[in-house]
Amino acid sequence: MSDIDIGVIGFVALFVLLALRMPVATAMMLVGFVGHLVLNERGALPTLAGETFHIPHMLSLTILPLFILMGNLAGISGMSRDLYDAAYTWFGHWRGGLASSTIIGCAGFSALSGSSLASAVTMGRVALPEMQRYKYDDKLATGAIAAGGTLGILIPPSAGFVIYSLLTEESIGRLFMAGVLPGIMLAGLFVLVIVIVTSVKPELGPAAGTSMPMRDRILALGRASWIIGIIFITIGGIYGGVFSATEAAGIGAILSFIVALLRRTITWQSLSGVLMETLRSTATTFLILIGAFVFTPFVALSGIPDALLDLLMQISPNRFVTLTIILVFFVLLGTFLEGFAILVLALPLVQPVLEQLDFNMVWFGVLMVIVLEMGLISPPVGVNVFVVKSIAPSVPLNDIFKGIFPFWIAMGFALLILVLFPDIAMFLPNRMYG
Repeated sequence: MSDIDIGVIGFVALFVLLALRMPVATAMMLVGFVGHLVLNERGALPTLAGETFHIPHMLSLTILPLFILMGNLAGISGMSRDLYDAAYTWFGHWRGGLASSTIIGCAGFSALSGSSLASAVTMGRVALPEMQRYKYDDKLATGAIAAGGTLGILIPPSAGFVIYSLLTEESIGRLFMAGVLPGIMLAGLFVLVIVIVTSVKPELGPAAGTSMPMRDRILALGRASWIIGIIFITIGGIYGGVFSATEAAGIGAILSFIVALLRRTITWQSLSGVLMETLRSTATTFLILIGAFVFTPFVALSGIPDALLDLLMQISPNRFVTLTIILVFFVLLGTFLEGFAILVLALPLVQPVLEQLDFNMVWFGVLMVIVLEMGLISPPVGVNVFVVKSIAPSVPLNDIFKGIFPFWIAMGFALLILVLFPDIAMFLPNRMYG
């Protein structure tokens, strides 16, 4: 039996274990260790022990718990509500204005939380009752929340970019900056979808009252200045070279804590809940990373990446045809696997191929994150869809998926634009880092 055959058997075993509901981290560690044991007996145990010790001690990973903490603190401080209210005063009187406000609110909150699920849950709890009150169609309302939540993995700080950076050894700062303009573009496309849908069928998103006086708009914007200020300081500080991404995470967490104290929204009970949630999320992510770094050497030893490159070259020598095949492959994976699982499972497989074809890995990171976002709202898994279902139990799951579809098309369009015009993603990192 060849090394490639063993590698294929390993992948099949991995997907079987995932289908049996074994946690991703455990499945990767088990398959990676056993596969490594078969291919290189002497190196298997040192790899497992070494990565188990190495990953939790990586200084660069300090950014993960800090940004998770910042997002959790922002959630209890009420800043998400202020951001939504500000968007509502400016756009609520438009047809579909509440749905557009939800997208804008999700985009802003994503810049603090870095989590798609947190954005969907937090903004959904704020926005859904308002949209239901104004008789918004359930499909549009829930679709906007689920789609808006996906911005959390693209707009920095993004946990997806942190993990991608670790797996590819690319600069976290460059990846964060690369996500800014595509994130704004995608949010704009989501709003455009709402405008088009409500223009064709106005009854889906009726206007919520009359236009607010300019004084009320400015006051609402002032109340949202807390979250706007923190976003400006953290992201602007990274862009200006004032501090690193890790330092920005620490500063953002401290500022969010101070805002929560000043607004008297924090208690010993809520603080305990925030810290425990941060610990749980961090521990889960670290376990997945340990599993990924045990699994990756097995993939490399099997020779599958080289065989995959040869196969793709046989299909077509054109590098963009190969890129298209890879992106479609990721979209298909996203229909039944969670985003982080796709990152840690498939990236080690395709990275050597992409590097051989001379693709910029920072630019591809943006493409991959958008593909992961598409997976978050794709049936049958659609993690963000099930999160929205949890806060809208009366809405049939099928209706939520129907509401998602126009936004899914918009994400595909954004993907096409970034493939055709890569400078959209690379403009800020190139200006910042050269």
